[in-house]
Amino acid sequence: MKERHHSMTPVKEGNLITALDIGSSKISALIVEKRADNVLQVLGSGQRESLGVRRGYLFDMESTEKAVREAVEQAERIAGTNIESVWVSFSAGGLISDLSSTEVALNGQRIEEIHMETLLATGRDAIDPDGHMVLHAQPALYTLDGLKGVKSPIGLYADRLGVDIHVIAAEPSPVRNLELAVRSAHLEVQAIVAAPIAAGMSCLFAEERELGVALVELGAGVTNVSLFAGGLLVGLTSIPMGASDITDDIAAAFGTRRSDAERLKCFYGSAQSSPRDNHEMIDVAPIANDEDVIDPQRISRAQLIGVIRKRLDHWMDHIADALKSLGYNGPVGRQVVLTGGGAELKGIADYAQGVLGRSVRIGRPHGLVGLPDAHSGPAFATLTGLVLHAASEPFDLRPLSYNNRIGSQKSFMGSFKRLFQMFRREY
Repeated sequence: MKERHHSMTPVKEGNLITALDIGSSKISALIVEKRADNVLQVLGSGQRESLGVRRGYLFDMESTEKAVREAVEQAERIAGTNIESVWVSFSAGGLISDLSSTEVALNGQRIEEIHMETLLATGRDAIDPDGHMVLHAQPALYTLDGLKGVKSPIGLYADRLGVDIHVIAAEPSPVRNLELAVRSAHLEVQAIVAAPIAAGMSCLFAEERELGVALVELGAGVTNVSLFAGGLLVGLTSIPMGASDITDDIAAAFGTRRSDAERLKCFYGSAQSSPRDNHEMIDVAPIANDEDVIDPQRISRAQLIGVIRKRLDHWMDHIADALKSLGYNGPVGRQVVLTGGGAELKGIADYAQGVLGRSVRIGRPHGLVGLPDAHSGPAFATLTGLVLHAASEPFDLRPLSYNNRIGSQKSFMGSFKRLFQMFRREY
């Protein structure tokens, strides 16, 4: 395990946010300064190939730790500063999304800060992770005397006040492995954030999140399908399939290396076909030893697109089923946003719109100043979203571990006061 060097002059730590996206194809780091005017200015970025992660799960600690360290050091060199802690994404399949509901009696009183405090404290204690690790526990919508969908109940009268808490949890071992890899690279973990939370912050507009939208993250090894409504993430499911499956299909179909198959997909691949594809020929390098002399295979672009489409049809069927299982149908289930590396495939928005029968657009990162062009595509939505999530100072009700219960009430009260201030500002 190699020590990270700290020869550069650090910028004031409180002004810096560092995001670390550990995916199945790449590990990316982004250092951002939160300026006094709340502008988020990109200072540096770094990226390395991910060789120790599959389907979002870490399987090679040494390779992952090395890639994390090198990606962060590259970002540090560009930024001209050192960082000590990072916000980390978690994109493995198996994320669990659920609503935990709780209610308190008010007997006709006007709702004040103390009632909200009691309700949220009760809700926090009622969360049952059932052996899972809670990544997020955020208040969703409130209920007044059975009336659902109340966003800000403060100042109203009610006999009963309830709240739905949206909980996102994961299997403990993959989360701990991820944290260990980061700490092995001599970095503190500020928080581990579910990728859909981050991606939603990055590529969805506020009005979309209010009206209702489905976000489909087409990752390399995992596809996360999440629903947003009323400004909040309200449903989530994962599919163990991703863009790397298309790459593998191309490699297997034409007997070429994965690296060459990835190049074919990016440069010549498409989700849409045309008559001229039959006449455009492509050279495919074979898998061969250096001693072997084998002429490149020539295939038509139509053959390549045929392999891609076969996998896409299967993939999109699973996405359609996931949307249906989440209840995203009927007149409200009209808008879908595609993001992640898989969303960079040519023609995929039009293809998905035809298959899903919904309006589809590609979600690209926004909200940061000075983001490099290389990091401005949908493949980097989670990375930039981590920064936006951190900058928003998110309110969370996660139950504290036994070792951290001392002082938990003070911490909870401070968080609640921030939430109450938000209510007063916005309403």
